[in-house]
Amino acid sequence: MCDPDRVNTLRRPRGHPFRIGKIGHVVLNVRDVERSARFYTEVLGFEISDVYPEEMVPGGMVFLRCNTDHHGIALAGSLTEPAANTDLNHVAFEVATLDEVLRAHDHLRRHGAQIDFAGRRRAGCQIAVEFRDPDNHRLEIYWGIDQIGSDGHVRAASEWKGARSLEDAIADPVLGQDATLHDPSLLRD
Repeated sequence: MCDPDRVNTLRRPRGHPFRIGKIGHVVLNVRDVERSARFYTEVLGFEISDVYPEEMVPGGMVFLRCNTDHHGIALAGSLTEPAANTDLNHVAFEVATLDEVLRAHDHLRRHGAQIDFAGRRRAGCQIAVEFRDPDNHRLEIYWGIDQIGSDGHVRAASEWKGARSLEDAIADPVLGQDATLHDPSLLRD
């Protein structure tokens, strides 16, 4: 059982010999590499860096990028059933503007992606759309996650404002979050 007060006392040890700089990449097992690569390129906008044929990796493998890193996501064709989502909860992708979250939501709906949530979660206060890829992996596109400064200050739980729709999240932003859209017409249904 998780005791939030006890867990919240855990700290990075002083003198730790290294510091992780960023989460580098995620590799997902998929049932059909070509189908999944099509989803990640045509629906999510990733670009392919390299592809391994069946002879190199059973089921094949594709490496995809969204920035200058060689890959942020790799897809390995070793899955035989839809992902159970028991080990990995979800993978999240940041976008630069709130407008992009709304455009992503509409784009995902048009492409038939299963959307599980759209709005604002509590801790982190990011505005997001959460959805599934063709193999049932849970994914998130988000904007506006709280940033932790060098003072280590984290937003108090009393300032969290969960919202169960993008419209509600935009209409009632958390303190310090500018939810002004560049294109207000994106709120139309």
